[in-house]
Amino acid sequence: MISKTADKAATTAQFASDVQYYLSLTPRQLPSRYFYDDLGSALFDAICRLPWYGVTRAERRLLASHGRQILARVPELTTIIELGPGNGEKLSALVEAGRVGTKHLDLRLVDISASALELSSHVLSALPNVDVATYEAEYEAGLAAASAETRSGRALALFLGSNIGNFDRPGAASFLREIRGSLMLGDMLLIGVDLVKPERDLILAYDDPLGVTAAFNRNLLVRINRELGGTFDVDGFAHRAIWTRQCSRVEMHLVSRGRQRVRVAEAGVEFSLRDGESIWTESSYKYTPSQIVSALEEAGFRRVDQWIDEAGGFALTLVETA
Repeated sequence: MISKTADKAATTAQFASDVQYYLSLTPRQLPSRYFYDDLGSALFDAICRLPWYGVTRAERRLLASHGRQILARVPELTTIIELGPGNGEKLSALVEAGRVGTKHLDLRLVDISASALELSSHVLSALPNVDVATYEAEYEAGLAAASAETRSGRALALFLGSNIGNFDRPGAASFLREIRGSLMLGDMLLIGVDLVKPERDLILAYDDPLGVTAAFNRNLLVRINRELGGTFDVDGFAHRAIWTRQCSRVEMHLVSRGRQRVRVAEAGVEFSLRDGESIWTESSYKYTPSQIVSALEEAGFRRVDQWIDEAGGFALTLVETA
């Protein structure tokens, strides 16, 4: 296993800068990419096991059922680059379902969470005939570095778990163009998206009765307190999930349970919150199957195939650089 780690001081400085900027917006916000410290990653793994959050199970069903077909559609495949590998189980399922014979694969994992990279690389290194390299970095920088490494044959990039839903539509378009720009002609991208479904199902997925998602949301405040000298009263915030139909997104908020004053020393911010005022922490956009294909084509990809899990309302779409 090869580990390529970002400079910690620079990463903390970026965290502080982002917190300063987003907390100054109206309404106040926090970027969802900072959910995934060690505890946040563990809590998200727990969310994926909840009966009300079917994204992971639906995606795994598709990978298990169509893994061989997916990998067969990428001629001369030698490298798989996964953005946000989580615990490594999805990539492992794809490789195990799709492998033919003893063909060697280079697996390159990109994530800002050191613990996620450690866990996923441990799981994937147990597979036969693979080499695993990790890149502790933001998706864009990590993909550029992983794709630029010397390689033969073609690469398949993976962006699974409906993580594209964390971007608004302009942001998703920009990010998909960045992915296209980092890949070589003939490389492919497999992307997973959560589809539009009934409101009740969406709300339960993001506000589960056990409160695991609420803990995941509030842990962002715990991380800011620990790493940036914040004074958030974690118990002073309630978790709220909202379905905004006109924007096709589920929003997560942290709602102040009273008037309070907050300071984040390393970010250089201090502000007051009214009773009931919220901090917007995540937007999860949902797609129709045709919408994700259109977005990919506009970013410079060509549709190769698409697989849909009707029961779970989830789609995998395979595209090639055009």
